[in-house]
Parts: sequence; C-alpha cells; structure tokens
Amino acid sequence: MRLSILDQVPLTEHTPTPAEAIASGLRLAREAEDLGYHRIWFAEHHHSRSFASPAPEMMTALALERTERIRVGTGGILLPLYPVQKVIEVMGLLGQAHGDRVDTGSGRAALDDPDYGEKIAALVRELGPLHRPVPGEPEGRVWVLGAGGSAAPLAGGLGAGYAHGHFFVPRGGEAATAAYREASGPDHAPHTVLAVRAVTAEDPERAQALADAMLWWRVRKDLSSDGPIPSAETAARHEWTDQERTRGKTRAQAIVTGTPDQVHAELAALAQAHGAEEIMVNTLTSDPDDRQESYRLLAERFAA
Repeated sequence: MRLSILDQVPLTEHTPTPAEAIASGLRLAREAEDLGYHRIWFAEHHHSRSFASPAPEMMTALALERTERIRVGTGGILLPLYPVQKVIEVMGLLGQAHGDRVDTGSGRAALDDPDYGEKIAALVRELGPLHRPVPGEPEGRVWVLGAGGSAAPLAGGLGAGYAHGHFFVPRGGEAATAAYREASGPDHAPHTVLAVRAVTAEDPERAQALADAMLWWRVRKDLSSDGPIPSAETAARHEWTDQERTRGKTRAQAIVTGTPDQVHAELAALAQAHGAEEIMVNTLTSDPDDRQESYRLLAERFAA
C-alpha cells in the first residue's frame, strides 16, 4: 500500500506567518522524499486564518524545484473558480518541466459549477498525452477530490483517480469508493486514495496530546473561531466548554492517533474497508518537528 502526504500548509503557534508556514511546507516536501513517501499534495484555501496556501499549483511548482523523485501535486485546485484552460496550461507547463512527477487534483468544495464534469473531462483529455501510462496512476494524472456524493462516480466514469476525504466525513466512505469502482467499469482502472487525518508518537500520551490540540483547533473552527493550530501545551491548558465537548465527540472520529503500531493497524484497516490502494496522511501539529517525527515514524512502520 502506498503512503502519501496531504499538506494544508498550516498556520500554527510555531509558524504563525504565511512565510513561515510556506517554508515549513517546502521543507516537508524534501523530508517526505527522504522518507520514501509516494507523493505530497498541497491544498487550496482562501481567506483562511488556519492555512497559508491559496495557490496549490504554486506550492507544487516550488516543491518540484526542491525535490527529485517524489510525486507532487494539487490536492486540490478549486476548479469552479478558474477557466479550465488556465489549469490545463499551468499543470501542463509543470509536466513539461518535471515530467511524470506532476499530479493534478481538483475539487469543488461547496462551490456550484454546472460545467464541473466537462472541466474534469478536459483535464483528463488534455493532460493525458503529457504522461506515459503507468500502473497505479490514473489517466492524465488527474484526480477528483470528494467526500461522497457525486464526485466518486464522476471520477470513475471519466477515467480520473478518486481521492476520498475521510477526514471530512469519517463515516460512509465505503459506499463512495465502491461507487467509484463501479463507475470505472471495464474501460478505466480505478485508483483510490484515502485521505486520513492522523498523528503518532512513540509515547502514546504525547500522541494523544497532539491529537487533542488538533481536535481543539477543529472544534474552534466549527464554532466560528478560526485560527492557527495551537501547540499541545496550549491546548492542554484549555478548559473545554460543554458546547466544545459535544462537538469534539463527533470530530474525534476523524482523527487516527496512537503509537505507530496502532496507527498503522487502523490505517491499514481503513484502506482495506475502502478498497484504497493508497493512504494520504494529513497531520496538523503546531511544531513542525512533531509533524516531521510523526511522518517519519509512519514511514518506518509502513516500510517494516
């Protein structure tokens, strides 16, 4: 099973400015390559106090220049915001410069776009000739991001890969990935990525503290208090309100944590249940060293 990374380029207590967060994300790309990760994708967020990357294609370009082997891409471009020809030209240019290391992941979040399916079809059609066919990679290196609903069968029918956001909706994803495989039919080989929010540490108490900080951030965001990822120490001093605790019980289901053995086992079980060939881990910690250590421990455990 392949192991990859989704980086949302987080603003944190340790990296509070966009410049620091971006620098941390680019270091992570180099570290991910050294650790043997298959790919790293960069997300797109606008007007966010939590994330610093409104242009994942730019993060992709910068990371490609700093790496040699790892696949790099967008996870994903919010396609309703852009003319599809511009996306084709930008990602095509990166493919011309860096060859078969470039992935084009696209999503629509809650944005409405009546031409969305046609845009995905255009990406598959136009970017396909730039890449040689490789088992385990979809046509044109194009991926559709989704969390259920219509994205999965759309991706399958068009020959794109499907990246399912487990950390958005941790229940019911099996039906979406099954719908993707069914829609792929005999004409296309399905390629399923499962994006999971996870954190690990050798000390289970430290792992839980990091997960609790991530959970507090997510709960605050749900309750209209968007802001940087807090440190484990700051989160430990916080006294949760009843409203936060209620919300936290739901959000905790989307975070996999524990020792490397425990996280490995749970991620492997999730991959099997969803029929996924690849797990893409998203780890949000305030201190980049905690994040790098978590990714290191996971890479070593999956390689064992």
